[in-house]
Amino acid sequence: QLQLVESGGHLVQPGGSLRLSCAASRFTLDAYAIGWFRQAPGKEREGVSCISSRGGITNYPDSVKGRFTISRDYAKNTVFLQMNSLKPEDTAVYYCAAALMGGCRLNRYAYANWGQGTQVTVSS
Repeated sequence: QLQLVESGGHLVQPGGSLRLSCAASRFTLDAYAIGWFRQAPGKEREGVSCISSRGGITNYPDSVKGRFTISRDYAKNTVFLQMNSLKPEDTAVYYCAAALMGGCRLNRYAYANWGQGTQVTVSS
């Protein structure tokens, strides 16, 4: 089974930036669309970004558009989520997920492989 590991979560002040990483061991991510999701306490898990297997398609919800950027480094077998202008409402556990699909979707039910998550806290 594809194993994903997220890293980069941290406590950051409002307006700050973080870069999350999603890496896989033993498997290459080249063929997979990758999604980033987040879940705050008491809330549903929501998609914040996704990227197609070839990197040509990305999607973002309006809540993060212009602030978050997803990218992938095939040599490092890693997908990144650059988060800028962070707000307290961005506080959540962030998960990456992988799926074999054309394009990419922000629907969590489309992804079968998940990491364990990394905590992002935005607070002064």
